[in-house]
Amino acid sequence: MINTDDLINKYKKVAVIMGGASSEREISLLSGNAVLNSLIKSGVNAFKFDPSEDDLRTLPDICDCAIIMLHGKIGEDGVIQGLLTCFKIPYAGSDVRASALAMDKIKTKIIWSYYGIPTPRWQSVKRIEYINHTFELNLALPVIVKPASEGSTIGVSKVFDMENLSKALANAFDYGEFALIEELIIGEEYAITVHNNTVYPMVKIEAPNDSYDYNNKYFSDETKYTCPVSLPQDVIDKINEYALLGYKSIGADGVARIDCMMTKKYELAFLEINTIPGMTNHSLVPNAFRAANKSFDDLCLVILNDARLH
Repeated sequence: MINTDDLINKYKKVAVIMGGASSEREISLLSGNAVLNSLIKSGVNAFKFDPSEDDLRTLPDICDCAIIMLHGKIGEDGVIQGLLTCFKIPYAGSDVRASALAMDKIKTKIIWSYYGIPTPRWQSVKRIEYINHTFELNLALPVIVKPASEGSTIGVSKVFDMENLSKALANAFDYGEFALIEELIIGEEYAITVHNNTVYPMVKIEAPNDSYDYNNKYFSDETKYTCPVSLPQDVIDKINEYALLGYKSIGADGVARIDCMMTKKYELAFLEINTIPGMTNHSLVPNAFRAANKSFDDLCLVILNDARLH
């Protein structure tokens, strides 16, 4: 049980870092403000810090702890973590190395494959290969094309015919130099929350038209979330085992979310890990904590309690 008074006394000025200039700014602000309001409600002296509006160089003078709610680049790729480490400011969540690995879907897949974690068949593509027409698809259609280092399903396209592959790659390359092509797994989608080696009840996601896109993920009231799920216990145990291994293999810390697909034959395919998961009213981690009888305020205090010097 977290002692709120101890936390309040330990950290006098808590910066909730949110916003930024990434493609996920809108969601970062929603997550950040939700956490900020919760911490203030719990009596924590917390305030908003937006790197797009505030001077990062002032952080050592204005805070003694940071909660990172920056989604996307700068926030999830180890950059802000490195800055806070240099400033000797305690922060919650994964360190520079784990953040950088988790943000890069290609590196994550290489590590997970080494540890035997099932993941969809895949190949990476460099922008220069696409420009010079030297790229060849080595996977059978349908596939899904993603930027290698983005979140919130931004730049993601499902491809069912070769005519649309080039367009999907061009879309992905709007967000970076590398694209990831995966076999498209048809099945049920799950999200598994892990916190410091504890696995929370998984969430089943049922999106309209089987499309868990940006709108259905953050704004649609038609997306259905089920937690806890009704699955055979041995299947749940296996998913949890792989999720925990995926968390540990990346070196993650604090709260993280791992996404998984499962076919009708209970075949598993783990997609990615998110070290700064969303904290909006549509987000998955708060759902998992609620299923474990922990409120959103409890979750926010858990995150603050994780803060330490890295």
